[in-house]
Amino acid sequence: MADPKGFLTTRDREVPARRSIPLRVKDWKEVYEPGDPAALARQAGRCMDCGVPFCHQGCPLGNLIPEWNDLVWRDDFEGAIERLHATNNFPEFTGRICPAPCESACVLGINQPAVTIKQVEVSVIDHAMANGGLTPHVPQRLTEKTVAVVGSGPAGLAAAQQLTRAGHTVVVFERDDRVGGLLRYGIPDFKLEKHSVDARIAQMEAEGTRFRTSTNIGSDITWDQLRERFDAIVVATGALRPRDLPIPGRDLNGIHFAMPYLTQSNRVVAGDSVDGQISAAGKHVVILGGGDTGADCLGTAHRQGAASVTTLAIGKRPPEERPESEPWPLAPRLFEIASAHEEGGERAFLVSTVEFLSDDAGNVRALRIAETEFRDGARVPKSGTEREIPADLVLLSLGFTGTDAEGLSEQGEVAVDNGLPARTADYATNVPGVFVAGDAGRGASLVVWAIAEGRAVAAEVDTYLTGSTVLPAPVRATDRPFAI
Repeated sequence: MADPKGFLTTRDREVPARRSIPLRVKDWKEVYEPGDPAALARQAGRCMDCGVPFCHQGCPLGNLIPEWNDLVWRDDFEGAIERLHATNNFPEFTGRICPAPCESACVLGINQPAVTIKQVEVSVIDHAMANGGLTPHVPQRLTEKTVAVVGSGPAGLAAAQQLTRAGHTVVVFERDDRVGGLLRYGIPDFKLEKHSVDARIAQMEAEGTRFRTSTNIGSDITWDQLRERFDAIVVATGALRPRDLPIPGRDLNGIHFAMPYLTQSNRVVAGDSVDGQISAAGKHVVILGGGDTGADCLGTAHRQGAASVTTLAIGKRPPEERPESEPWPLAPRLFEIASAHEEGGERAFLVSTVEFLSDDAGNVRALRIAETEFRDGARVPKSGTEREIPADLVLLSLGFTGTDAEGLSEQGEVAVDNGLPARTADYATNVPGVFVAGDAGRGASLVVWAIAEGRAVAAEVDTYLTGSTVLPAPVRATDRPFAI
């Protein structure tokens, strides 16, 4: 283990400070200050190397957390990145944007603050990237089998990297002009600067993975044509069909889904010119939905210079401490204050939106809202509590209802269930050789689940193509977040 007395002598969590709010809202750089190496060693030393490390089960990837905590405490970053990469293709992503269910399952968290697993993880990969530790792993032999991966988000990239390293010829198709999926265009730079994505893509290209951008499977190439050209297909298109709010006034100007708003902003930050960009500059912004995507919209609106930002959630405010109904080692649903919430804006719960109100030109000018009440198990507006709040820009961040892969069922004959491609426990669809992984199969979820499913589907595809595999398969398609 690391420091045998570390959890006794260092009882407090230490994480890098966030940059000052007046400074960070003026740019798009990541919000954290550089970490203190001594503090990092102390925090890694708090890991108890439990006899039964529940953090392994809390993490869908089965990350070897006690092992690399011990190596960091011993200042062996080369050993730490080797153990980290043994289970996780992209710790630079999970270390930044994963909500860390491993920390909720940390045994130390029963009666002390949990080990800062996520911070140790991102420090290990950042050290490796800064010191030439992101070396390509070129396969020693080629199988002459070809695989198409549709979608370049975390699931698609993980599947592609594993299959390339197994010796298959892999082509990743991405409908956008740059590789990365939601990592590229769905997550603002203040949470994930894109040089991390670029560095990993460069490694994968050196290993032999091929990327084809600006190619929409279903229109530019049909699914039938793809099946003819490749021995296997992995569908990793995500679940980007947004949930709408069909209430009066929905067709007014100034009401947009969250993802186009974030995508346009990320393009501009990347140096592109976006005609008619959706911007919060000088506007009263209302965000409907209190999840991570809503927080990303909030931070983006701050940086664009919004006059005000209000976030409305229809449900109850989550508790600040673990409720009895979600005991350790479950990942509890808690009230969280993201960096964007620190930066300003109003935040309200138990609010139902009743109607969007128009000005004379057909633009949204206000929302009519009401308190939410629970009636017969449903959340409905409470009569007599209606009021108006001003809004020049409304962003719908209400979650996602399924994949928007064009022509998958019509052309590819893949069966669909509740908006998602139907699949078996081994990620296979009803069409031989076509597999589904990540959000495209499980619905909108965490980046760590996407990577885990990408690694697992690679093992299934390898078995399908060659009859056996040595690739790890951390989760099955039927797995759910850890429960006791």
